[in-house]
Amino acid sequence: MARNQLFLKSKKQWYLLITYIIFLLDLSGCESDNLSDLTEYITKVKMEPKIAMQPLPKIIKTEHFEFKPNNQRDPFKAIDQYEMLKASNNQSEQNQIKPDIKRPQEELEGFPLESLKMVGTVMSKSNLWGLVKADNGTIYRVQTGNYIGKNYGKIVNISVTKIGILELVSYKPGFWREQPSALMLTE
Repeated sequence: MARNQLFLKSKKQWYLLITYIIFLLDLSGCESDNLSDLTEYITKVKMEPKIAMQPLPKIIKTEHFEFKPNNQRDPFKAIDQYEMLKASNNQSEQNQIKPDIKRPQEELEGFPLESLKMVGTVMSKSNLWGLVKADNGTIYRVQTGNYIGKNYGKIVNISVTKIGILELVSYKPGFWREQPSALMLTE
């Protein structure tokens, strides 16, 4: 048994000796004085014309801005009109102007005001009706008191060249302001 351990120990020594010999042979192969191809390449690269480097672009410093909402709504979240109306009913300090959400909606309230065009007027008895064309191609007849557009716009006057509208625009949850607008005759 001791003889087997001696043999294994000497076998390990043989493997180690062979590894060292191979390593030394590899190192001796790297020793060569023939570096002419390398020196030739280096002189060739050094003789090439130098390329002028462009200066780095100037860094423009931007002004730091920190958003502090101070109980204002987050400008990156969409405004849900139903939630705003609900909030307006819950607030103790409300202004007098607010849309009537219980009344039935009229057809032209389904279109944004920007997509509607005044195309003419019609006189019936002593009433002046406005003709409004929606983006779906349908022409609607409107009169003073009708509602139009997505911002609770109410038609306040009709003339031959324009339809006057008073919209209700929310500027803060529960608070509304009147904003005059108009559709001008286009066709």
